[in-house]
Amino acid sequence: MKTKKKKIIFYDNYKKDLQNKISSLTNNDLDLLKQDIVKTSKKKGVVYLLGNGGSISTANHISVDLLKNAKINSKSLYNDNLITCFSNDYGYENWMQKYLEYNVNNKDLIIFLSASGESKNILKAANFAKKKKINFFSLTGFKKNNSLNNISKNKIWINSSSYNKVEIVHFTLLAIIVDTIIGKTNYKSNL
Repeated sequence: MKTKKKKIIFYDNYKKDLQNKISSLTNNDLDLLKQDIVKTSKKKGVVYLLGNGGSISTANHISVDLLKNAKINSKSLYNDNLITCFSNDYGYENWMQKYLEYNVNNKDLIIFLSASGESKNILKAANFAKKKKINFFSLTGFKKNNSLNNISKNKIWINSSSYNKVEIVHFTLLAIIVDTIIGKTNYKSNL
C-alpha cells in the first residue's frame, strides 16, 4: 500500500509543478511571441523552429500546426538527409547555422527551443541570427543565465532543470499561441 501512496503523491506533485510552471508564464511573454509570429506572416516571412532531442518533436508538431491550422508559413529542419549531410560537411555544431545561411532572411523569425540553453549548434545559429539581424526568440529552461538567454533579446525561461518538464511547458505555450492566433481552442482538423 505504501508504494501505491508514493506513486499517487509523485503524480500529484508532478502535475502540480507543471501547472505552476505554466501559470508562471506571463500573458505579455506569450503575446510578444505571438505578435512576432503574426508580424512575420504579414511580411511573408517564414517561422523556423529549431531544437535538439525532444525539442525536435515540439518543433515538428508546432510547425505543422502553424502551417495547417493557423495558415502561417513555418518550417522545422528535421530531415535526416539534411542533418547528416550538413553535419558531415560542416560539423554537427555548424549544421543549423549553415542551413540558416542558405535560407533565412530578415523577414523571417527563428524560434530556438533548448532546455539547457547550452547546445553548441543552437548557440552558433543564434549568434549568426543576431549578427545578421534576423529576429529570433528563445525558449529555454535550466539556469536563467544560460548562454542562449544571454544572447537573446526575446526569450521565455522555464524555471526547471527537468528536461521533460521544460519540454512539456515549451510545447504547451507554443500550442496556446497557435490556438490564440486561430482564435479558438476547438476546431476541426480541416480548417
